[in-house]
Amino acid sequence: MTNSKSLPKWSTPERKDFLVQLFVNSGGFCVYGHKKCLIPEHHYSLFTELLIKDWKQLDIELSNALWQAERKALHSLGERTFPARGQFSAISREIYAGNQPLYYLDGQAVSGLTLKPFVRVRLASSYMRLYVDLGEALRQASKSQRRKAIRYGKALPKSAREAVSRKVLEAVRDYYSH
Repeated sequence: MTNSKSLPKWSTPERKDFLVQLFVNSGGFCVYGHKKCLIPEHHYSLFTELLIKDWKQLDIELSNALWQAERKALHSLGERTFPARGQFSAISREIYAGNQPLYYLDGQAVSGLTLKPFVRVRLASSYMRLYVDLGEALRQASKSQRRKAIRYGKALPKSAREAVSRKVLEAVRDYYSH
């Protein structure tokens, strides 16, 4: 029995033919055809070593990609990728939209320019924010109550809350009408 040595994985018939053709064309010297080339990377022996390293790396990447694809195919259950609970039917979309408020109050503060109170409002189902100037709407609340509402988020008296709601609703309707 003869001890046959297996060929390396990078050694495909196409690659062997390429190396032979490269040797024939370069004559074993500069692969780019330069006369008296002084660049070591252009010489056939070093060039082929670098080329073989590249082929080995390509083979590794290809086998990894094939393994990942096979693994994904084996573990896939053939299910659809979108979530089943995340989609609305036409009726449930109408019910949800009907129960949705027009806006959400994000916060209340005092403008540094005008020194008047304002409210930041986020419109429902939107990234749009409105800044509503409250003007005289907070006059029903005392100075202490207004400060506590702005600083600590405490509730305003009912009359002041109703005045703020009217101002905000007016601003939101004005925004949607334009």
